[in-house]
Amino acid sequence: MNATAPPPRPAPITRVLIAALGGEGGGVLAGWLVQCARDAALPVQATSVPGVAQRTGATSYYIEWLAAPADTPPPVFALHPLAGQVDVLIASELLEAGRMVERGFVAANTTLITSTHRVYTTLEKMAPTDGRFDPQAVLRAGRALARRCIAFDMGGAARDNGTVVSAVMFGALAGAGALPWPRAACEAVITAGGRGDPGARASLAGFAAGFAAAAAGGETGSGADAAGRAAALAGAGLQAEARAALQAAPAGTDTAAWQAALGALPAAVQATAVRGLLRCLDFQGPAYGARFLREVESLCRAAGGNDAAITVAEDAARSLALWMCFEDVIRVADLKSRRARFARLQAEVAVRSGEVLRVTEMLKPGVEEVAAILPRRIGAALMRMAARRGWIGRAHVGLPLRSTSAWGFVLLRLLAALQPLRPHSLRQSEEDEAIAAWCGALRRVFPLSTPYAAVLARLPDVLKGYGDTQRRGRAHYARLWAGHVAPALTELPTLGARTAAFGTALNSALSLPTTDAAPAAPVAITPQPLRFFPTRPGAAAPPGG
Repeated sequence: MNATAPPPRPAPITRVLIAALGGEGGGVLAGWLVQCARDAALPVQATSVPGVAQRTGATSYYIEWLAAPADTPPPVFALHPLAGQVDVLIASELLEAGRMVERGFVAANTTLITSTHRVYTTLEKMAPTDGRFDPQAVLRAGRALARRCIAFDMGGAARDNGTVVSAVMFGALAGAGALPWPRAACEAVITAGGRGDPGARASLAGFAAGFAAAAAGGETGSGADAAGRAAALAGAGLQAEARAALQAAPAGTDTAAWQAALGALPAAVQATAVRGLLRCLDFQGPAYGARFLREVESLCRAAGGNDAAITVAEDAARSLALWMCFEDVIRVADLKSRRARFARLQAEVAVRSGEVLRVTEMLKPGVEEVAAILPRRIGAALMRMAARRGWIGRAHVGLPLRSTSAWGFVLLRLLAALQPLRPHSLRQSEEDEAIAAWCGALRRVFPLSTPYAAVLARLPDVLKGYGDTQRRGRAHYARLWAGHVAPALTELPTLGARTAAFGTALNSALSLPTTDAAPAAPVAITPQPLRFFPTRPGAAAPPGG
């Protein structure tokens, strides 16, 4: 009896999982991979699983192909990925990579390719304070679990080349050596799909950027211009992170004029001070930036040489910069009408040549916003009248304004042009008084209790936004100041005992959207009996009854 010959061993199957967001071309990328596999005569199968409507909808694409042409019966491909059974995972956004890691798709046999840019989730945006997930946690997990981890900013590469992130992802797969066909085959598929139009050329440029970054193992170094600017700042006594932040200043900023003042600050504070300075310069000009640095220098001097106190001073510098650059009507109009914003919107929606982008701003100005930009006396008089007549929080005008139209754009620029008048406005004078009181309190508290100063440095976190959000934040601030800070300043030796209660109250205020820091009392429910009647009382009996 002849022995039965063993069946030929099938070629190994390559399993690729694509994690992308809606509108990023994940389906296009899957189609490119399938077409390349078919052109190489490789059996292939692709499936997709739509996700929830979070950040424009997350979708997973799963592709399997034989690593060599089939000379055996067709293989049986899986319809969906299994934990620990994915060879290549590529994510268009960092938190999408984190989701895949959490679900077990990244293992010791997996090559992980991910973008480092973020598209924030609704929960992150809703958080009263900084609700962003830690990106380093995702990267650490990926590097620890994956066989190989390649991470770089795919979103930035896509924007730089005028394309969508799927083209960069395609190049990253090829550059990482995850595909069994040559680079030319990938470029041929892109060219065939676009038939030579500008979109195809942009996709090829994005593909090349992704290929180069992945082949280099991740992020590439900065250019020669940036290196030259860094060398010019190296002798200014600035810490490396501060020098890098100053390098990123907008074109035309006289960075040399600020180097001496920044270099005199403690090294741990310099990077935050640079970012705050640039923010203040953009908000109100050089005099405002100089004022910011004076306040930061006085806080650092009050903190002394204590490392813990210097860390608190850095936190206070961050809070001060955000507070000084408050959002009033002038600021909002300026930000909404900047050229960079329209360019960013065009890139986000991938506007092509010949297409028209229309942007409508949903504005809702109230009496508070109007009074805030008026001179102090006039604005205060308007607010008193509004309080008497009950207009505060109620008198609003819905104003849908198309900022891409000539009229809408001119109106926004006219409002932004009021910037020179801001120093004399009601809002600026109120903020100046509150900032001066807060900085004075910090200077008094620093030498006595660093833990209390740490809580006080975070107090301005309740101030943010404009309109109803800004009004609620100011109510939070006034209540916390009157209930905790003012009594503590009159009894300085009790600061240590007051720290815990102050911190608890601040955290509670930051977690609640209303002005009341205590949870709402439950509504009493009174039981009501149920009564049944043959007919409705007072109604005539039905016919024949």
